[in-house]
Amino acid sequence: MNVQPAHTTSRLPLVAIVGRPNVGKSSLFNRLLGRRRALVEDLPGTTRDRVYGDVEWRGHMLRLVDTGGLEAPGEGPFAPLVRRQIEQAIAEADVILFVVDAREGVTAADLDIAQLLRRTDKPVLLVANKADNLQRELEATQFYELGFGDPLPVSAYHDLGVAELLDEILALLPQTPAPVTTETGLRLAIIGRPNVGKSALLNAIVGDERVIVSEIPGTTRDVIDTTISYAGQTLTLLDTAGIRRAGRIERGVERHSVERARAALARADVALGVMDATEPATAQDTHIVGMAEEAHTGVVLVLNKMDLLPPGQETRQRLTTLVRARFKFVPWAPIAFVSAKTGEGVQELLTLALAVGRERTKRVPTGELNRLIRRVVAEHAPPSVQGKRLKVLYVTQAEVSPPTFVFFVNDAALLHFSYERYLENRLREAFGFQGTAIRLVFRSRPGSPGPRAAGRGGEGGEVDGRSANEQHRKAGADRTRERRTPSSEPH
Repeated sequence: MNVQPAHTTSRLPLVAIVGRPNVGKSSLFNRLLGRRRALVEDLPGTTRDRVYGDVEWRGHMLRLVDTGGLEAPGEGPFAPLVRRQIEQAIAEADVILFVVDAREGVTAADLDIAQLLRRTDKPVLLVANKADNLQRELEATQFYELGFGDPLPVSAYHDLGVAELLDEILALLPQTPAPVTTETGLRLAIIGRPNVGKSALLNAIVGDERVIVSEIPGTTRDVIDTTISYAGQTLTLLDTAGIRRAGRIERGVERHSVERARAALARADVALGVMDATEPATAQDTHIVGMAEEAHTGVVLVLNKMDLLPPGQETRQRLTTLVRARFKFVPWAPIAFVSAKTGEGVQELLTLALAVGRERTKRVPTGELNRLIRRVVAEHAPPSVQGKRLKVLYVTQAEVSPPTFVFFVNDAALLHFSYERYLENRLREAFGFQGTAIRLVFRSRPGSPGPRAAGRGGEGGEVDGRSANEQHRKAGADRTRERRTPSSEPH
């Protein structure tokens, strides 16, 4: 499979942040970036994957990589996996920040990490974090025994010494500013409940073990961006923490992870809803795909672990029937069959995701659109509501990603959710839009008394920016979620 890391015109210098658990690596990472990127919690081992971020300092671009805390061999179920992640980060890095805790002094774990770092020929800066006052700065001198020269006292929490640290990093790098590409291409969010193989799928796509993979549910807690080039196009993959049922989300780190997963969906163009093909789809699976639909992303339903099932078309047809019955609210979402373990179907999945991305940017000429709507309204007129009937005056496509159609009508209050569903289905039959949510917005003409026209406080305006289904739900109608009722599949 021809998947490569996305290229910039000049590779950014890479700075790896390593250290034992809970010395403040992620806090320092976030402070250097100037924003919250890695999870930060007063809990050892909160970061377990390599998380990347770019920072500009004095006209130079740097790429930072935050790593999990390096534990002594045998400590914790993730220790060998985290160690492998850190060794990979060290191999990639141009400069290494060895972070220690100025309050606790040198520990056995610090000595073990120092021994590991002395094997590399990369420059190492010893950073004594949590040096919140002069006394702590004086205490930082005890770290000379680690063999990396003068420790740099900083406080990520109080933003002390961080500018000086960045200056020290620049001094170890070539002084030519590194250009950086801002192209993100198609953004794919990999979503699903814990332990369905999201991280394994990401690793199968990228071709290296970027994200820790284990049999323990929930081993990914950060949203991790990975940019690759496939079929001549740039893809940014957003791997997210497994999303649990609301009642099972713990406080603290896991809640942050769910929030970050939702944020990833808000950034994504296409969501890859990963499920375990060996298990029946659960209510949690439908909830997670529903989150993507509500975010109006594209959706691909990904059945992973196909290597554990009998091969052949009969198996795929059986799974397709089961999935279509469970996910009636997204009949337009294509299904991909993959095995992250063997690589089966991964190339086809990426090709399908690119096709969905193209569907999201499709535009329909206004004349063609209005001819279609006149025809479908003539074939099936809107239902009468208290002796009045909805009249569609004019339709235009206002946006792409997602495709958004604005219907100018006599009174949006006369729209029934079933008729909106009918219009959406006919749009899909005529123009495709396979794999992507589309939005239908109904605007009343000036002077209409309908509640949807009043929703924005102005005549003829879009009501609350929502579709008719959502407005019906807010009004207390006994209906299911928007487009969650059965509808005919597009032909």
